[in-house]
Amino acid sequence: MADWRNGVRRVLYPAYEARMLRRMPTDRLPQHVGVMLDGNRRWARTVGMDTAHGHRAGAANIEPLLGWCEEVGIEVVTLWLLSTDNLNRPADELEPLLAIIADAVDALAETGRWRLHPVGALDLLPAATAARLKAAQEATRETDGMLVNIAVGYGGRREIADAVRSLLLEHAERGTSLEELAQTLDVDHIAEHLYTKGQPDPDLVIRTSGEQRLGGFLLWQSARSEFYFCEALWPDFRRVDFLRAMRAYAHRDRRHGV
Repeated sequence: MADWRNGVRRVLYPAYEARMLRRMPTDRLPQHVGVMLDGNRRWARTVGMDTAHGHRAGAANIEPLLGWCEEVGIEVVTLWLLSTDNLNRPADELEPLLAIIADAVDALAETGRWRLHPVGALDLLPAATAARLKAAQEATRETDGMLVNIAVGYGGRREIADAVRSLLLEHAERGTSLEELAQTLDVDHIAEHLYTKGQPDPDLVIRTSGEQRLGGFLLWQSARSEFYFCEALWPDFRRVDFLRAMRAYAHRDRRHGV
């Protein structure tokens, strides 16, 4: 029965996806999409494999996602691959995960299709991992393609704290007193020191796996974002799921956080 259903899906879904794409209001699609790639470990359990297998399956789904984003004209994508909290996982899980992430980022850089930008507290990562992320950024610096933020060792609270720290250090170098800074400080000053400085805030944040919380992802930037929660575990997230998210966003009456 399962094989029969899968066969039907293989026949019908491409036609369904093509129809959705044709009817997509392209003038109402997001410019910047954030994606929380959640559910790798649970997926691994459902197929009776170890956690590393789930992370590898999730990594394999990143390049297709970026292709789908490119297909509908998205300009910026932020992928949350590893949080600061995840850095506290046991070494026997964390070390393979960091290697899988670094391999995935290397593979994205080798395509030559996208400009990669690591975001997160890279100083918290092993030096070798941080070096590979920075090398991918440098290798794609001149790429004329979609901007892809790679959030590794990322936490929203940490990002805001780093932004404030950077702002204070900048003004200390200028000789600005704390009183002077307090009188002129506004939200734009902090935004200029975020990991995503100079980029548009995300219009849409997608989280897979059925969880309905941000967990610290783009806390500052997502104040006016729309959210889309998908039941599929990340390795099972398909083009049709992505197109449904785009359709849902396009049909919302955006009130920009109000």
